Amino acid sequence: MKYMAILKHGTSKNSNYNDVFSYLLYEHDEYTMKPVLDENGNLVRRRDYILDGINCDPFTYAEECQELNGRFRKNQKPDEIRAHHYIISFDPLDQSECGLTGEKAQELGIEFAKKNFPGHQTLVCTHMDGHNGSGNIHVHIVFNSLRKYDIEQPDYSERSCDSRAGYKHHPTLEYLDSMRASLMEICNREGLHQVELLTPSENKISEREYWAKKRGQSELDKTNKEVIEFGLTPAKTVFQTQKQFLRDAISDVSNSATSFDEFQKVLLEKYLIQVTDKKYRYTYLHPERSKNITERALGTNYGKEYMMKLFEKNTLKNQVAESLIEENPLDSSEDVNDIQDIQIDYSFSPTIFGDSPPDYVEVFFLKSDLRLVVDLQNNVKAQQSRAYMQKVKLTNLKQMAQTIVYVQQHGYDTRDALQNSYDEILAKRVEARKELREIEDKLKDINEVIRYMGQYLSNKKVFSEMLNAKNKKKFREAHPSEIETYEAAVRFLKGRYTDGKIPSMKALQEEKQSLTIRRDAKQSSYNYLYDYTQELKTVCSNMDAILNPPQEKETKKTKQQEIS
Repeated sequence: MKYMAILKHGTSKNSNYNDVFSYLLYEHDEYTMKPVLDENGNLVRRRDYILDGINCDPFTYAEECQELNGRFRKNQKPDEIRAHHYIISFDPLDQSECGLTGEKAQELGIEFAKKNFPGHQTLVCTHMDGHNGSGNIHVHIVFNSLRKYDIEQPDYSERSCDSRAGYKHHPTLEYLDSMRASLMEICNREGLHQVELLTPSENKISEREYWAKKRGQSELDKTNKEVIEFGLTPAKTVFQTQKQFLRDAISDVSNSATSFDEFQKVLLEKYLIQVTDKKYRYTYLHPERSKNITERALGTNYGKEYMMKLFEKNTLKNQVAESLIEENPLDSSEDVNDIQDIQIDYSFSPTIFGDSPPDYVEVFFLKSDLRLVVDLQNNVKAQQSRAYMQKVKLTNLKQMAQTIVYVQQHGYDTRDALQNSYDEILAKRVEARKELREIEDKLKDINEVIRYMGQYLSNKKVFSEMLNAKNKKKFREAHPSEIETYEAAVRFLKGRYTDGKIPSMKALQEEKQSLTIRRDAKQSSYNYLYDYTQELKTVCSNMDAILNPPQEKETKKTKQQEIS
């Protein structure tokens, strides 16, 4: 994740202003956002930080915010945004190359806050420890969404009330651009590393995607540990988000595509990704999603304008290459069709697992992906077309040669050893599928609980109003659907949680997210085992074709006919 003077923004509806104060002063787990405790169960103080307050005392920030909210009767409802949180992340090289210190960063943070958030009760806190050991200095700017003092009317404001006390922070697009420009001016003035914040990112990695990758990588590491314990090699060691899968696939296909039609076709065939041209932009559909992802969510390098230029560039490159070939034709004196008459000598097949294959085997090792040898005797098309038969013979020759190399490289001494390996991996694949189904069942179950919990919460107010109504029967008749839905949700939740300890919606969502990550990681493990068994199945089939060639089968069949 890049840091170079990046500005990030978040909001909080938490009514307890002390929570953010605790986050700034004490260490927190970056994955769960829960406080880190020592062996005695006490909070662990951050080692390197600087804290200041603007328009408030930092140690009475929570009380002062609550007092201001009460005075103006704002921030009283649960769904109101009570605080805004901006983070300025500096490049780690700013310390070694530009002399940036924590004190200097705090000074710049205060300057930025006073200019862009005047009139608000604000905390400015600089952390020097960096994120996950990255070593970058970053500044947290947290302030009450309600303005305490009147200020001069800003140029970027859309409403006159945006300058008056008692009104809330209103971050419009013009406001955000003004803040980015302000940060760029500070970085340029101080000679710090920074990116063009007003220009859309080529590869846009959002905060949400970043943390999804971190959590997914953690779960994948656990799964890979199990795979290694099985004695296997993990299929992949790096977790990939859906958006990153799209980026990698688009980059791969666009490097050679010369038109949108070709780009669309290859993406679908190779990666099962559907791309749609929406007149002014492209949208991409991941094979595991039902909703498209826009080019804006991926970055400018995946947009229509960029792709059209790339298609033109690839077309020009191909035209240049074709002109060079015409000027320098290859030597075609040898007839490549002569190779179709080559036949495999099966005399060495009984000892194929013990002896090295003849030298000519490596000549036909053209591809690493194995395919099944075609049974020409039972192939109708081959019987009808001699040209097709000759083509398949050559392909079979290549696949047989590649199979021979495969079994020797993987140390299979006998046909039974190859079969035992296949049976072993197949058993592990069955077990992985069983575990995957268990996780999927748990995920289905938690989704049902979330659905009923949502019905319970959304209709709880109506049910409470019925209990307080003078004529409950009349009220029920006026709201039959809401009350029936609420009562059904209560019956389900009480039946599910007989001890009366019903988890919160937040806890349910966290459990669902955890199960989703586990499911994706286990699916990856299962896919690996599935591909492995399919490969071994192909090797077994090809070896049977080599050890029992068609000529031998045909000879046996002829002898039986003669006897009869």
